[in-house]
Amino acid sequence: MEFSSKLLQNAVNEVAQLPGIGRRTALRLVLHLLRQPEDQTHQLSKALLAMRSSINFCQQCHNISDQLVCEICSNPNRNHSTVCVVEDIRDVLAIESTASFRGVYHVLGGKISPMDGIGPSDLNIQSLVNKVNQGKIKELIFALSSTMEGDTTNFYIYKQIQDAEITLSTIARGISVGDELEYADEVTLGRSITNRVPFESSLKS
Repeated sequence: MEFSSKLLQNAVNEVAQLPGIGRRTALRLVLHLLRQPEDQTHQLSKALLAMRSSINFCQQCHNISDQLVCEICSNPNRNHSTVCVVEDIRDVLAIESTASFRGVYHVLGGKISPMDGIGPSDLNIQSLVNKVNQGKIKELIFALSSTMEGDTTNFYIYKQIQDAEITLSTIARGISVGDELEYADEVTLGRSITNRVPFESSLKS
């Protein structure tokens, strides 16, 4: 694809690096920005720069936050003794959209995947184990996607905390095996959280 402008080409190249965006889509987006008032493009640039430079990760759950502690963790009306373990912020957003869970979260930041060079030390697992050892958690809900990597991560965490006196559960399999949480519809995901099952039962299936 030949461009008449290096500036246009550079912009398209950068946008095309975003996931799910090919060069044709990137060109369409860049041309759309060119047709908008210049101030609108400046606002977009400022928003992206502000996000990248000022965003925090919650000190308690590792969720993305504007503050040092996110709104969920700082909410006194949430049940802080029930912790839902998820892969990333997209899963938090998906579960929150169901309005079926009133506990708090722990964001791992990924799943154990030796093929991708991701081991337990690359994830927020130790901080979760520390929380459990502090004795403030009564129930831990595993809500990782039902993939090989998700099941491996669940089992690894289980082995680290299996002697703790807490309830371990996993979301019900209303979510199809191999599916990612972010693509599940709200009703199915909500029921999977509400009808969660003991984690030990999932090990026998």
